Amino acid sequence: MTARPERGVPLRGLVSGSIRATVEHRGNRSAVVVRSLATEHRGALTPEDGETIKVAAGQACELRIPLVLVLATSGADVSEGVVSLHGWGLAARAITACSGLVPIVALVDGPALSGPALLLGLADVVIMTPAAYAFVSGPAMVEEFTGIRIGREQLGGVAVHARASGLCTFEVASLGEGLDLLDQLLAWLPGNTDELAPGSGPDGDDNDRPELNQVIPGRATSSYDVRRVAEVLADDGDLLEFGPRWSPQLVTGLARIDGRTVGVVANQPQALAGTLDIGASQKGARFVRFCDAFNLPIVTLVDTPGFLPGKDLEWRGMIRHGAELAFAYAEATVPRICVILRKAFGGAYIVMDSKGLGNDLCFAWPSAEIAVMGAQGAAQILYRQATAEVRIEREAEYAERFLTPWQAAERGFVDAVITPGETRSVVIRSLRALATTREHLPARKHTIGPL
Repeated sequence: MTARPERGVPLRGLVSGSIRATVEHRGNRSAVVVRSLATEHRGALTPEDGETIKVAAGQACELRIPLVLVLATSGADVSEGVVSLHGWGLAARAITACSGLVPIVALVDGPALSGPALLLGLADVVIMTPAAYAFVSGPAMVEEFTGIRIGREQLGGVAVHARASGLCTFEVASLGEGLDLLDQLLAWLPGNTDELAPGSGPDGDDNDRPELNQVIPGRATSSYDVRRVAEVLADDGDLLEFGPRWSPQLVTGLARIDGRTVGVVANQPQALAGTLDIGASQKGARFVRFCDAFNLPIVTLVDTPGFLPGKDLEWRGMIRHGAELAFAYAEATVPRICVILRKAFGGAYIVMDSKGLGNDLCFAWPSAEIAVMGAQGAAQILYRQATAEVRIEREAEYAERFLTPWQAAERGFVDAVITPGETRSVVIRSLRALATTREHLPARKHTIGPL
């Protein structure tokens, strides 16, 4: 077992012009922390800085501890020419080598510009303060090439990356708050892929939660906040939500259930009725892969009427991106528990960790509707020649026969139909039963996947 280095110990004297690398105790463990110094060359990365980041990332892999990047950089040092670009390439390659081996967290408290901004895209989690902004091509270049004048906040401010690009995982009010969040995150994660996340011990509270019996509204078209369900399932109601403003129709986050860290993926009926689009598929797929890399069981809460229709979505690659979510679930080897709360229709049912994709246990509430499509759409297809009155009657018959969890349970696609109130206790028992599961992985270099 690697001895814990003392807080703030430099890594073999790794201090260069704009970068300082140290080993620090963050959260409940040691981490390699790389800090850019904005006072030096405005944080521009010199060739030596790239070499420093490369060595620091290599040390994180060698020590099997998280890599943290605290960045504020104006880009590669122009005065050094192509050598600076080479240094950035060295850094990018070294950080990539850490991916899936140790957690990579970036905290941005200033600019992150040009090529070095892409380092943020290599991180597992990105935390941004109000002072942060990031882009590859700046406002001047955008105006020169497109004729559109735009400010740096509009182009790459925190709000843009939190809502539109999905780069920002967490928004914080200050650098200090960002460091506190970093500590909390690292305390919930394992140090590397060969460890389990640190646990707080069994919670001991596996009693029923009767408040969940009232979550689903009586009307099928009414919405509710699925985060309420996740918080009731979690110990102390604590859900650390990832990217809450990006594709909000899918909620992703970490929680502790029975003292162990788990990943939660849930459709959000309050946003676009919980439908899946390109952004939601990418968000879910990346989070599932993150959980799988670091041995975090996944609890999936399903309530989706399907994929969002639209010409623009199809042209932008809805098929390929939708397959990302299916691919991530199908490839995951951690314990996976699926709970169908209400709607689970069509292709969206499949990609939300269905039994066909290999979930370990699947449960459904009595309110679950599992089918190819809703009753109205089915009646319009099956009885298109019938009168409106007949279609209404057939619609009711279809709903009574197919829009229930019982047919899926009879065929083994659902392991049990449970009351909402007992969901937490069922999930806890399932996690305990699956804690020692093992899977044999096929021998291959790596998968390809629909990126």
